Order: sequence, then structure tokens, then C-alpha cells
Amino acid sequence: MSDAGKHVKEIRKRRGLTQQGLAEASGVSLSIIRKLEQGERETARLETLRKLAATLRVPTMRLSGGPDEEGPRPGTEERWAAVRAAVEQPPLTLESDEDQPTVAGVRDALSSAEPLFHKDEFASLAVVLPPLLRDAEALGADGRAIRVRLLQLAGWLMVQTRQFDAAETALQRALDDSADRMEGAATINTMCWLLLRQGKLDTALDLAVKWADETEPRISRATPAELSTWGWMLLRVSAAAVRNSQAGQASDALRFAHAAAILLGREHTHEYELRRTFGPTTVKLKVAENAGVIDRPEVVLRLAEKVPGPALKAVTSSNRNRHFLDIADAYAKTNRYTEAFGKLEEIKAGSPEWLPNQRYARDVLRRILKGRRTLTPEMRTMADVVGLPL
Repeated sequence: MSDAGKHVKEIRKRRGLTQQGLAEASGVSLSIIRKLEQGERETARLETLRKLAATLRVPTMRLSGGPDEEGPRPGTEERWAAVRAAVEQPPLTLESDEDQPTVAGVRDALSSAEPLFHKDEFASLAVVLPPLLRDAEALGADGRAIRVRLLQLAGWLMVQTRQFDAAETALQRALDDSADRMEGAATINTMCWLLLRQGKLDTALDLAVKWADETEPRISRATPAELSTWGWMLLRVSAAAVRNSQAGQASDALRFAHAAAILLGREHTHEYELRRTFGPTTVKLKVAENAGVIDRPEVVLRLAEKVPGPALKAVTSSNRNRHFLDIADAYAKTNRYTEAFGKLEEIKAGSPEWLPNQRYARDVLRRILKGRRTLTPEMRTMADVVGLPL
């Protein structure tokens, strides 16, 4: 029997529940519970473990036999090989007669590449990023700040494309080279996201709590950058806690994040957070995300109605697209399959290179297709995009 199955069985019996009773109370199929307890499955999806944990009233990680970690899509590692090499290998020594990079030149090159990040143009970034990383390395001590920024962005891209070992290397290097607490916190933010994607909820929660404490500002004199940094750490606390079936801690963290956002009054991006904004709209999206995690689709849809289109334009594309996935999932769970598929199409039209890396999108599409008798050509195309076998 797997560790996950052993823990489920022990706690289920302690609660006086049969397998059938646990299935009915949690919404997890009896077949999955039986296979877990009989050792036919080593572990289950994080969403499944969360449902079981919530019913059994224990943290999700108490049931985990280890994270259910999914790697990159086929072809991804080849596409990003040059980026990984630039992150993981020692820097090249430039010959004296070669053109030497300058801090200003590398900074200008990164500035020119910023639109690629905002538009999720991953194929172009896979080409642009390696020489930038190599040039930043060649700058030595003078290039510390720009090197940290590039390593943070490389780590973000590696998490986004599920290349977790390379992400950890890039982010640890960025953290080691950070000059102050605010610069370090920007890296920790992505580290928490990495841990969440890996299913390491306890570790993510501990790290987020530690840095939320370390970055909490004195409210009466807090700068926008300090409020934004603290607010994001609180959002990471909430994300880890809600997935770990610790609803009270998740709610408390969201409440403090909301207070920080109200003080800001708008979406804010500070110098260390190219790929994130923080403000009232971001917090609203995360409240809806938490509602989706705990299976409250009607709440997701109600909250989504309160976020106007212009406000969504102020947040980053990844957070906006994640919100659209939450809406699509809520539509699918309420049997509104046409609306659900329409949201997926909207994401594909706006961020075609972002969508294939989202396991969540595959889960949503699977739920949509189960509610359909026939598949349209568009649905078959979408299945190819998100990697769902038909």
C-alpha cells in the first residue's frame, strides 16, 4: 500500500467512515479511493487529496505519499535547452578581442525583451534569454543586479514550463545574489509558486509565512513596493493554506492582503516584479481562485461578475488567464459547457503559448468533454493544444 493510501485508510477508519461514505462525502470516486487504499495508485492528484483531506478534517499533506509532480510537455526540454545551459553551466570566458557586454547594454536588451514576457511569447524568449544570461554573467560583480533580474525571469519561465530542477537552480542563484530583503522577496515569491506547482504544500506554506513576517511593513509609512511585496507573500500563504485544507489561515491571509491592496488603491508593479502586479483586482482574482480550489463554482462565477473588463487589463496576462481558467472550470462544473469552452478559446486566442503548459486547462477540457456527446473540430484542436488524449 502506498503512503497516501495508508494515510487515507487509517484516518478514514479513525473517523468511522466506510470507503463508500468517504466517496459520497468528498465527491471522490469510490474507485479512486479503493485503488489508493489497495496500493494500485501511489498517489492522487492534489485536487483529489484536498477533497479527501477536507472531508477527513486533516491538512492535505497528511495524506500525501509525495507530490504528484507532472513534468514538461514533450519537446519542451529541447526547446529550452539553451536557457537551462545558461542557468546551470559555468559562465564562458570571453576572449579579450571579443565585444565585451556592458551593464547599460544588457539592461537595454532586457528592456527590449520585456514585451515578450507580457505577451507570453515563450518561443521568442527561449531564443533571446540565453545570450542575455551569458552577457550578464560576463559582467561579473558589476552585473549583479541585472543578473539577479534575469535569473528571476528565467526561474519564472522554468516554473511556467514545468522544468522544475532548472527553476530551482535559477531561483536559488538569484536569491544567493540578492542585495536586500525586497529583491530576495521577489525571488521567494516565485519559489513559493514553484513549490505549489510541485505539490509541496507544507514547504510552500512555511516559506510564505516566514517571508510574510519578514516583509510586513510599518503600515503608517509603508511604500507601494513594501505593500506589494507583503501582499504577494500573503497571497502565497493563502494559496498554500487553502490547498492544504487550512481554510482559516487562508482566509486570514487574504484579509490582510485585501487590506494592503486597499491601501495601495490600484495595481502596482515595483522594480523587482516584472511579471506581477499587486492591488485590489489581483486580490479579487485570488479570492475567486480560492473558491475554485474548495469547489465553490457558483462563488467563482459570482465573484467574476464583480471584476470589470478594464480592471482585468491592469493585471498580468498569467494572472488574468488563470482567472479565466477558474471561470471555465466553474462553468464546466455547473454544466455550462458552451461557456466553459468559450473561455478556453478566449485564452488560446490571447495567449496561445501559455495555454499548453497548463495542466489545469487539460482538466477543465476533460470535464467539458465528459458532458458532450459529440466533439466539434474546435474541441479536437483544443485537445491537441492542451495535450489531452482523445
